[in-house]
Amino acid sequence: MTDKVRNRNLSLDLGPPTMPSQGDDGASELQQLPIIHIEENEDEVIESSVTSIDQTMITKLLASNVLDDKDLSHILWWNEKLQMCKKPSTVHLIERLDYSNLLGMDCNLKNGSLKEGILYSEMLQFKSKFPRQILLCRVGDFYEAVGIDACILVEYAALNPFGGLRTDSIPRAGFPVVNLRQTLDDLTHNGYSVVSAAIQWCIVEEVQGPAQAQSTKRRFVSGHAHPGNPYVYGLVGVDHDLDFPEPMPVVGISHSSRGYCINMVLEIMKTYSSEDCLTEYAVVTKLRTCRYHHLFLHTSLSRNSHGTSIRGKFGEGGLLLGECRSRHFEWFDGNPISDLFVKVKELYGLDHDVMFRNVTVSSGNRAQPLTLGTCTQIGVIPTDGIPSLLEVLLLPHCTGLPILYVRDLLLNPPSYEIASKIQATCKLLSSVTCSIPEFTCVSSAKIVKLLEWKEANHIELCRIKNVVDEILHMNRTPELKKIVEHLIGPTWVATGLEIDFKTLVAGCEIASGKIDKIISLDCNEDQKVSSFKAIPGEFFEDMESEWKGRVKAIHINDVLTSVDEAAKALHLAVTEVFAAVVFGLKAFVRYHNVEIFYCREQKAVWFKIPFHWFLTTLSIGSPGEEHIELLKYAVDSKGRKVGDELFTTGMVEDALSRYHEANAKAKARVLELLRGLSAELQSHINIIVFSSTLVVITKALYAHVSEQKRR
Repeated sequence: MTDKVRNRNLSLDLGPPTMPSQGDDGASELQQLPIIHIEENEDEVIESSVTSIDQTMITKLLASNVLDDKDLSHILWWNEKLQMCKKPSTVHLIERLDYSNLLGMDCNLKNGSLKEGILYSEMLQFKSKFPRQILLCRVGDFYEAVGIDACILVEYAALNPFGGLRTDSIPRAGFPVVNLRQTLDDLTHNGYSVVSAAIQWCIVEEVQGPAQAQSTKRRFVSGHAHPGNPYVYGLVGVDHDLDFPEPMPVVGISHSSRGYCINMVLEIMKTYSSEDCLTEYAVVTKLRTCRYHHLFLHTSLSRNSHGTSIRGKFGEGGLLLGECRSRHFEWFDGNPISDLFVKVKELYGLDHDVMFRNVTVSSGNRAQPLTLGTCTQIGVIPTDGIPSLLEVLLLPHCTGLPILYVRDLLLNPPSYEIASKIQATCKLLSSVTCSIPEFTCVSSAKIVKLLEWKEANHIELCRIKNVVDEILHMNRTPELKKIVEHLIGPTWVATGLEIDFKTLVAGCEIASGKIDKIISLDCNEDQKVSSFKAIPGEFFEDMESEWKGRVKAIHINDVLTSVDEAAKALHLAVTEVFAAVVFGLKAFVRYHNVEIFYCREQKAVWFKIPFHWFLTTLSIGSPGEEHIELLKYAVDSKGRKVGDELFTTGMVEDALSRYHEANAKAKARVLELLRGLSAELQSHINIIVFSSTLVVITKALYAHVSEQKRR
């Protein structure tokens, strides 16, 4: 086995350490932090192991060549997580795991086959690409997890295992497709990463003869989810907003003769920043004020500035390691930056050729960051008994991104040059007499994620247009133009993007024009939902509201015509058959509920009539008798009879199928146009990110100025 760790004896001393002077970066405010003492034996090396996987099993797995060293390290990592599981049902499932493969499946149990062509064989291939993520595979109307992943689902997502606690089957768990986002929220809340391998169905025509089967289902990785990075696949087709959290970085901390260095990598933005020459207390403060996804400690932290092992009771580095003791972290060695990138790519399953953009801004004559004690005492971060400073600085209704910007500004003061630009902007905002835009605030990470995955729906694209249009509006207004010019510098510091004023305006004009060319902004005046008297209005509303009014009609005239014609044909079929039956029977029966019924679940229009009364009517020569003889029981999408009171005819079924087909083609065309627009906007992503950040800064400063004027 290659995974080895040095044998360190750890002890915890809760007594107050001897602290430096008051002037040493706020040392006095961290006196009560615990100190970790590390005594390292340079010669003795031990094998890393986990409780339930003993040394004998490790040796057996390595000898059998079923797992290589890298896969075994992943198995050991998951085994550590499994030791935290407490539910009795989870414990029973863990007993059925077999660690000879990354899924943890026992091939000797029922449904445990990993033969080529089997579903679980394909899942194992996906698991090998993302060995430390929970794999959810869509199977029909459910998402399913097996083996180790099923155990995690049962433990943290409040799910019951498939098949109960029977001991002859592999661990399996899952949930309906509609519960996907709720389940992901449950899992990411507990700190796990989730990858969803969704099925894209591929159906071929039925082969004539005794053997009739569907073609093999294609599967692809549709996205990842972890804290700070939600699952976005399929959002291009929805009609609501996504609550997108602020991205959480991967943090790497190292030490050199210049002091401590903290590197932060944002996987969504593909950016990183680096701060060095920090004291130990400054690093601890940043850890306590930063929400991160994963923490890596460089092996340079195990030695002090003199290059010797940390042994002293109050040795250098003890404060930081004491802070990290209660957090989950991993050690790494090599180059503190490039090898941290390697860890990030492994963590998120990124390609090796992915590049990260450096957004570090030279500190120059920048003031030192606030110490932890100062942050708590003045109310920058939430502290019991201390009023919030942010509530005093900004308007009461100001929330979200502007507050985060002001908070970051206080925690990490800018250089004097940038600070003077911000002060000048506040003075201009306090004397503005013209109308100002609403300042649409959109997270830069949200923009990047949705455009990169081509999942920006019409709502988000309209917001992006609002952002760039607000920049253009301020450019056309002399009073506001000066504000934009002043904020170019602060926006550069916040984004790491160097974009001059003229380039910004030109880019905004291009981006706005591209969105305006595709997106419909006239409140659906040219694309009204179909409406017919004989068919419930909710049917057409549900079917067509999924795509109508999102893009301009000029781009979808052909499919719009097809849908309108199919809707008319459906109305005609319903009128000729259903309406004749309804009116014919109502001619001599007054007290029974005979109606045209819309089933939302099956997306179908049926004829509803009380069953027993309908049988007695068949022998009567009533008006519409020829239509009654054509009626047949309605069935669901799986061919099962829905009920005794619901009926349809072949004519109506054919018309309904043609309408659904036309509707599906129209929706596909709209989604294709929206995804194409996202792809076009990717070439302007820096302009859009810069614009969104500038608008957020403007709104934050305007909220500050307005509140101070009010007070």
